[in-house]
Amino acid sequence: MDATAPGTNRDAPMGLPVFDENTCDADLERMMENATNAANFLKALGHEGRLMILCHLATGEKSVTELEDLLSARQAAVSQQLSRLRLEGLVTPRRDGKAIYYSLADDRPRQIMEIVYELFCRPDKADS
Repeated sequence: MDATAPGTNRDAPMGLPVFDENTCDADLERMMENATNAANFLKALGHEGRLMILCHLATGEKSVTELEDLLSARQAAVSQQLSRLRLEGLVTPRRDGKAIYYSLADDRPRQIMEIVYELFCRPDKADS
């Protein structure tokens, strides 16, 4: 019996689905909804300031003040970027007195940051 899930292509990277004339409307609608969610997620990542915030939060919870210092950025700019990340569900705030701390909401941002690091930041193995 074929172990490949229906609608998947063995030759496609990571078992990407194959959509053709036999794909039902419900599957196409689900694909469009998923594409919208993925696009919003990627748009939230599409700013160097937000990427840097996620890099710092990948190592653990940080206060807004810590992020300002790490990014050498003004509080208003950091807060604006955190607001967008919060809106997309990528970070969660925690208040402790007057300080607000942020952490990654789940593992998706960390997974993406690992891929981004691997593709763009990792020193070339030939240089080591």
